[in-house]
Amino acid sequence: MLHEALLRLIVRKGYDALTVQEILEEADIGRATFYAHYRSKEDLLRGGFERLRTELKAARRAAARKGNERDRQLSFSLAMFEHGCAYRDIYRAMLGGQSSIIAINEIRRVLSELVRDELPALQDDGAVPRELMLQFVVGTFLTTLTWCLEKRPKMTPSEINSVFRHLISRGIGRTIMTGAR
Repeated sequence: MLHEALLRLIVRKGYDALTVQEILEEADIGRATFYAHYRSKEDLLRGGFERLRTELKAARRAAARKGNERDRQLSFSLAMFEHGCAYRDIYRAMLGGQSSIIAINEIRRVLSELVRDELPALQDDGAVPRELMLQFVVGTFLTTLTWCLEKRPKMTPSEINSVFRHLISRGIGRTIMTGAR
């Protein structure tokens, strides 16, 4: 209930203008209940990204069951673009303020974990360190997502995902997209 109240208020007022009291009133929850679970509105916002992590891990498991090798690589991406498009108004309302910093950091943390898990066989080839490859993928994803949210292209999540995958395949080449070394 708290997360839903937070999301509704972000769209109406913007995150930076919100107070914990307003969130409590919107959710019809007492202060003691809030502070039993969260330390601040920032902590509540960060907690929402745990749900996102769960959704993306489920998408990864579903992709692993598919036969297409390409869909199994970076399987979080389509689910994350779908999530971003579904919550477009909320993400847009958060762009530029304190919530933007929190959201980007949390998304970066979640995606870094997922990419690291998905690419265990990818080794440092001497030319590009593995950690830099990981940051390139996550950074390219965040750039694509931000572009999508700010520019509002008339593209489906699947089309945006194709653009992201094209950027990755051109930037790192077949190392990531095919697993070749």
